[in-house]
Amino acid sequence: MAAFSRFTKWAARVTGHQAAFVGAVLAIAAWAVAGPLFRFSDTWQLTINTATTIITFLMVFVIQNTQTRDTEALHIKVDELLRALPEAENALMGLEDLDEEELHRMLTGYEAMAAKARGALDRKARPAGRAETAKPSHEAGNKHGRASGRTGDAKRKP
Repeated sequence: MAAFSRFTKWAARVTGHQAAFVGAVLAIAAWAVAGPLFRFSDTWQLTINTATTIITFLMVFVIQNTQTRDTEALHIKVDELLRALPEAENALMGLEDLDEEELHRMLTGYEAMAAKARGALDRKARPAGRAETAKPSHEAGNKHGRASGRTGDAKRKP
């Protein structure tokens, strides 16, 4: 299993490099140039079809392995952050194991909390007596809902 993992890491690095793309374009160009030599025969067409089908089939497994490994690593990192922060909700660790219905129910709850927080932020940022208008996100304050303390018109003290 470790050999397959090492191979997929290597294959992902190699095939994700621009040199691999250039090599693929050159291979297709060489195949196209060879067309007249082979009188555009069925064998000539079958060569590119077979080669690209085999490469595509194998790359599906390489890509899937790479994405699975990266996703699992990301889940571990996020779970560690949740575990390490005292104010974080530890029940959120392992959400990827929930079924679709449970996951959607939790998502709906967090979307409602986000909407409520944005509404509070908009009310806090709007001066009294002014009509409600949409604010660009950069004017709404920082991630903690507090104004940044900087304005474009403020003069800086030396």
